[in-house]
Amino acid sequence: MRAPGWMPRGRRAYVVGDVHGHLDKLRALHALIAADYATRPGKAALVVHLGDYIDQGPDSAGVVALLAASPTVAGLPVINVLGDHERMLLDALDGDRAAATDWLWAGGKEALTSWGLDPELPREEWAAALPPRHLGWLRRLTLSHREGDYLFVHAGVRPGVPIEDQSRDDLVTMRQPFLSTEQDLGAIVVHGHSSSPAVHIGANRIGLDTGAGIGGKLTCAVLEDDLVALLTV
Repeated sequence: MRAPGWMPRGRRAYVVGDVHGHLDKLRALHALIAADYATRPGKAALVVHLGDYIDQGPDSAGVVALLAASPTVAGLPVINVLGDHERMLLDALDGDRAAATDWLWAGGKEALTSWGLDPELPREEWAAALPPRHLGWLRRLTLSHREGDYLFVHAGVRPGVPIEDQSRDDLVTMRQPFLSTEQDLGAIVVHGHSSSPAVHIGANRIGLDTGAGIGGKLTCAVLEDDLVALLTV
């Protein structure tokens, strides 16, 4: 179908929505990406994960282990974007008590359990208990990535603020007024964070969180030229 923007000539992006601890769904979606690229090679492609790898689902540790183990998916380079759930965990590890409370409430207990840790473990001991490779990977997550007309972020942007001036908080937590605005945002924003049973494709944004963490599907948008296709598991 027609997309609201253009990818650079010769480029293709496979953009994956919120995973939320569902390793089985992520593996299945990666297999679909590999099959699609094998069927239609030639373009320089990349994979973008839009954040929220952890919490809610049963295997946050497995998701992080998979993504931390390799910089590629099906031989394609990968961009991993920071989500608000990773941000809460990292802030908690850096001493933010409020972030620790929020994270545990938002699914952090399930994440700690997946790492084999007692959810009652004192916050001060979390960093030492997490695998160093996993923690290093989490700290290297990026806030955004730009390709052609598209800006890939976790949550959204603040309308009226130039892309280069967007705050970290808005990029990882934004909902309103971003979701309801029809104004030009300076890019077509491709995001997760705000779940919906179906993908949203509008004039200024594409929303890809289809609720994998709460029993829904995990979705990937395939962007090339002025087209968008969907892969779903």
